[in-house]
Amino acid sequence: MSRSTAQSNTNILDRPLGRSGGRVSGSSESTSVSLSAFAYVYSELVQYHQGRAASVSELERRLESAGYGVGLKVLELVAYRSKETKRETRLMSMLQFVSSSVWKALFGKAADSLERSIDHADEFMIVDYEPITSTFVSVPQDLGQLSADAYVSGIIAGVLDGAGFSARVTAHSVQLEDGEYSKPNSAGIPPRKDKAVFLVKFSPEVLSRDAALER
Repeated sequence: MSRSTAQSNTNILDRPLGRSGGRVSGSSESTSVSLSAFAYVYSELVQYHQGRAASVSELERRLESAGYGVGLKVLELVAYRSKETKRETRLMSMLQFVSSSVWKALFGKAADSLERSIDHADEFMIVDYEPITSTFVSVPQDLGQLSADAYVSGIIAGVLDGAGFSARVTAHSVQLEDGEYSKPNSAGIPPRKDKAVFLVKFSPEVLSRDAALER
């Protein structure tokens, strides 16, 4: 059997994910996704839903819905490749899985931080200083309140829901504090003045189950 035939017969779950600037383990070839190609496709996705949405909130819900299905599939793929026989049952372990393993599979790096809300026990925040879905997207003035990262919040919700951790996930743009983050953007564009904060609010059932496991 020729090499090309063997590659074409490889199960899609065994093929490497495209990673921006990343190298696939065990392979001498670098597989990457062009940022310009992604930005174009994502822009088309946003415009497609924009033409069918009556408000900014509806547009965000549509983007979240589009990402939700991706999240379900990503959970299956990452779990399959990790060869783990057990699934996460604790809330914090699941969030760490999302902010590390899932983030690396999608964006080639872990999320910048995972934080717990001081005021609300059911809320957690995943922070990304350079979210790919909004770094290269310009939001027009008439859509000034739109969070271009709503697609990613949908992915997070899909992963969590698929794993049995139902939650409401929303994306927010938060201004950076002085000296908080000063790394120059790898694409050579001016540094961002804000960060993406994905607010995860778990359902009461998830919190009750996690509390019971602590006993």
